[in-house]
Amino acid sequence: MPIPTPRSPLVEVYTVQAGDTLGGISLAFDISLQELLAFNGLASEAAIINVGQALQVPLNVTRAGPQENLLPDSEVVYGPAYVDFDTAAYVAQQGGFLSAYSENVNGVPTSGAEIVNRIARQFSVGPRVLLTLLEYYGAWVTRPQPSSAQALGAANPYYGEGLALQLSWAANRVNEGYGRYKRDGHVAARFYDGSRALAPAGLNAGSVGIMNILAVNGDWETWEAQTQAFVATYRRLFGDPFSKAIEPLVPIDLTQPPLRLPWEPGQTFYYTGGPHAAYGSRSAWAAVDFAPPDVMGSCYYSQNNIVAAADGRLFLGDTGETYLDLDGDGNLQTGWVLLYLHVVARDDVQHGQRLSAGAPLGYASCEGGYSNSSHLHLARRYNGEWMAADGPVPMVLSGWQVQAGPAQYEGTMAREGVTKTACECRDEVMNALVGE
Repeated sequence: MPIPTPRSPLVEVYTVQAGDTLGGISLAFDISLQELLAFNGLASEAAIINVGQALQVPLNVTRAGPQENLLPDSEVVYGPAYVDFDTAAYVAQQGGFLSAYSENVNGVPTSGAEIVNRIARQFSVGPRVLLTLLEYYGAWVTRPQPSSAQALGAANPYYGEGLALQLSWAANRVNEGYGRYKRDGHVAARFYDGSRALAPAGLNAGSVGIMNILAVNGDWETWEAQTQAFVATYRRLFGDPFSKAIEPLVPIDLTQPPLRLPWEPGQTFYYTGGPHAAYGSRSAWAAVDFAPPDVMGSCYYSQNNIVAAADGRLFLGDTGETYLDLDGDGNLQTGWVLLYLHVVARDDVQHGQRLSAGAPLGYASCEGGYSNSSHLHLARRYNGEWMAADGPVPMVLSGWQVQAGPAQYEGTMAREGVTKTACECRDEVMNALVGE
């Protein structure tokens, strides 16, 4: 298989973790220590690196993967192709292990089908993709007793900890391949043994998302066979994936509708997080964070209203997970949708309620995912695809345009020559934004 020509340099941004050393990072990426030092302007192995620091890592990859598109993008994301798909009815009809499965999710008894729908909604990965993964790795969909209790392959780190965590891990890997391919034009998929290979240029992002999750459970020699077996499993369950394709999923001339800063006029919030993953840790950098003025360093609910950034219909998910459906059709799979994460809905708003721009909808908190301080995590998606905050259709709020930094959570917002810089601080000049 020929080596692809990517659309941008083969560089990966690596965020330093606790316990990392420069020597260990160079070993993990199979590059020389000298190359890593030179690429990041570091004098020696003794240079200090800090947790959270972004390092530019050149990728020395000489192998490439299968060149055939597997599934259309519209099947891989939770988009318009899923408006009429009834996950619960399908799972019940198959009568497999999943149909009888249940676990407590956040203390609530939740069926297997409900878990699939929950992960599809939150990560915006298509339910048919999640079901195919469960069938491919363990026959959970069609057999009363699965062929493997390891629901999603040997690399799954959450074996024995419940299906919700395992599917979250898998959806995160699908989103990683999809989002990186959209952003960089290449993905160096990592195999079970730590080695890497490129997903070829010219594929669609959805296919690369699938290749990415399959790679982590296998090796380069079997990568192509795995992709063929996955597609065969999909076809056995659901037929021809391309017969359901919606093209283009995202129009080339797409523009963002007008959005306002999502808090009340005259109120100051702080830009604390630049573009970063929309949901989980590996999806497109579609989200930005804002902190209220009355809560800092704690998870007390803010008393300052978070408001609708545009007209839309409210969709309430789990606690802290609120969506604003801008086309008002009640489907999260179609058109522009805003995710308000860590926002607890007000008592006087209801699921399905239509709101006008500026209408209060909730309060910043830590609910709905990991957080150590109350804030609003705001992200956009269109037809199920997470839309990177810095473009090609940039996020603009009351004229403030979001721009990404070199690593997640870094970046700026600019308007009429004024720039605000993301910072975990509350500085009137650096990152304060006043609602309008």
